[in-house]
Amino acid sequence: MAEQFAWGSDRLALRFEWADDAPVRVAGIVRGDRDLPVHPVPVAEVVTAAHGRSPSSDRLAHTTLGTLLRHTAHREEPFDGGRRLVITQAAAGLETDTVLEIRDAAPAAIRAHLTVRALAGPVVLRSAASLTMGFTAPAPGALDTWRRLHGVSDWLGEGRWAVEPLRGRDFPELASELTFQDPHGCWAVTSDGTWSTEHHLPVGGVANAAESEAAALALVWQIEHNGAWRWELGEDVEGGYVSLSGPTDADAAWTRRLDPGDAFTTVPAAVAAGDDFEDALAALTDHRRAARRPHPDNAAMPVVFNDYMNTLLGDPTTAKLLPLIAAAAGIGAETFCIDAGWYDDSGDWWPTVGEWLPSTTRFPGGLGEVVDAIRAAGMVPGLWLEPEVIGVHSPMAERLPDAAFLQRHGQRLVENQRYHLDLRHPAAVAHLDAVVDRLVTEFGVGFFKFDYNINPGPGTDHDAQSVGDGLLEHNRAHLAWLDAVLDRHPGLVIENCSSGALRMDYAMLSRLAMQSTSDQQDFTKFPPIAAAAPISLLPEQAANWAYPQPEMDDEEAAFALVTGLLGRFYVSGHLNRMSDRQRDQVAAAVAAAKTLRTEIAAGHPHWPAGLPGWTDPWTALALRTTAGDLVSVWRRGGPDTTDLAFPHLAGRDVDVTTVFPTDLPAWATSWNAATGTLTVQAGGAETAARTLRLTTHRPSKPTLEHAKEQLQ
Repeated sequence: MAEQFAWGSDRLALRFEWADDAPVRVAGIVRGDRDLPVHPVPVAEVVTAAHGRSPSSDRLAHTTLGTLLRHTAHREEPFDGGRRLVITQAAAGLETDTVLEIRDAAPAAIRAHLTVRALAGPVVLRSAASLTMGFTAPAPGALDTWRRLHGVSDWLGEGRWAVEPLRGRDFPELASELTFQDPHGCWAVTSDGTWSTEHHLPVGGVANAAESEAAALALVWQIEHNGAWRWELGEDVEGGYVSLSGPTDADAAWTRRLDPGDAFTTVPAAVAAGDDFEDALAALTDHRRAARRPHPDNAAMPVVFNDYMNTLLGDPTTAKLLPLIAAAAGIGAETFCIDAGWYDDSGDWWPTVGEWLPSTTRFPGGLGEVVDAIRAAGMVPGLWLEPEVIGVHSPMAERLPDAAFLQRHGQRLVENQRYHLDLRHPAAVAHLDAVVDRLVTEFGVGFFKFDYNINPGPGTDHDAQSVGDGLLEHNRAHLAWLDAVLDRHPGLVIENCSSGALRMDYAMLSRLAMQSTSDQQDFTKFPPIAAAAPISLLPEQAANWAYPQPEMDDEEAAFALVTGLLGRFYVSGHLNRMSDRQRDQVAAAVAAAKTLRTEIAAGHPHWPAGLPGWTDPWTALALRTTAGDLVSVWRRGGPDTTDLAFPHLAGRDVDVTTVFPTDLPAWATSWNAATGTLTVQAGGAETAARTLRLTTHRPSKPTLEHAKEQLQ
């Protein structure tokens, strides 16, 4: 007889079942009073050299060990801010712990990882999924009503998302039931290097498009790792499943040998549930906030001016910086970051980085003169740093031992004229600690922009069981180094950057304050990047560049400034060359950003124009807050009118006010309370944007929902 229990919260619980002849499986997803049965698959899926898959495939699922494992125990234990469930199973000389965590502040999201221990060895791991579970009803053809959410990125084109039916080219109807076995294939999304979000993204989801309210379910997940990962969707004869994993043998040259007593723990992954994608993304947003490293900056969110984008472009000097510092302070910036080039005397800094000593030719009076000017202007001084690389012509390339670098067959890996430090090695860590501590102590640096502009590939074979395992251990050592830096300097604010957002994963973002979302220099192409950013990270971490320029007209400058408003306000541009009126407009945007910080740090994203398309003439991002809805709307040509959907406000009266810009003609708006639709009409400019506030009050006419509220 099968045994079962449910664990989680009233917002999301998983119902597990097992038997003497069956492994532990997720048999149901419980949300409130709804218990949705799902296609049961083994919750722990492990491939070893001695135990593969049945039927043979390249899946994370269908593993022989997953089928052989048997429940031996389960327990619940508290941790700070939440509860943890550990399910232990054993078979074939190994033992697994499926570890699930739920936080009190994020009751509709569960984080998972898997620990594998060798009881009698050796065991050679080839893949170990952090979590595997079905998501459809246990029935043939269950995928028919489901859609998937997935995204891709590129340098300058980050976060391009799509929602599309699962049934189709990747999941045709195969009549697999006639073969008496499940299909072999799946739809897999992978990343295999250190640019964890270079192309595919570690966030994805599925949602049931069935009209039945009782069947409403969406799941959204993220793999929380700064290296190689894989997630896959698969269809079995009796339903669909999702599996989430770190590196694997097939995708990332990863294997790990466990001798008796050894253990391996997978990278964490989180799954959030809701009625639809936005509801599930709101639950994932709650998890991101709850699981984030505590830091004063999480709430303070000071406005940062950075001298790079479309401004100094890596060529800072005292003469160029001092006027910018004065202008940045004048518009209300609170942090001033000197970007790339501050350490360069040669004029060709790319292959010489690594020592991180200030240039003497760029700063005749010393870098300290410029830093003092920043501090005297009332701003926190910041510096750009690319800590993980050493240029091939850097003095540090000779001072550090070969073992301090990623290698293949005894040779250092070179990528674009840089060596890559291996942060498993104490000499590499000691060098970076000395650099950070020196800059903080000598110059009082309170902000770092940590950039990362190369991808060294699948990993290192030096002192590693496999190339992929060497990279995994380096990835984990990198996170440990970041934690140690912040432990030593608890007030230090660190921006995550990686050629824009090519390492925009939650392993990094659970630790670092903000994320540069792109290096895109065309201000008209930034709105879809900015609007999509909250799918991947917290709105308050999304540093979408606002870089107005003196040559822009008023509407274009407002457009560029609106791009940064519903995130972490991040300013650049030749402020010192602007007229007083132009600087006043920038100052007004900064002032608006400061008034919005509390709402942004607690808001949940909504896309009233749908997920942004790269060339859409209209793009919109809204944040739902307790004070109402904020929405930024960008027009890039096309018709002068668009409709924005706010279904959660239907049946209510709405007042629309302009947050920014308030010195330009207001856009005409009309509200349809019956449908929850806001119609926006722009002025004459084809490149223009506005940030609006929607404030609700009593319903325009009695509704059933309003009547219920009055009775309560």
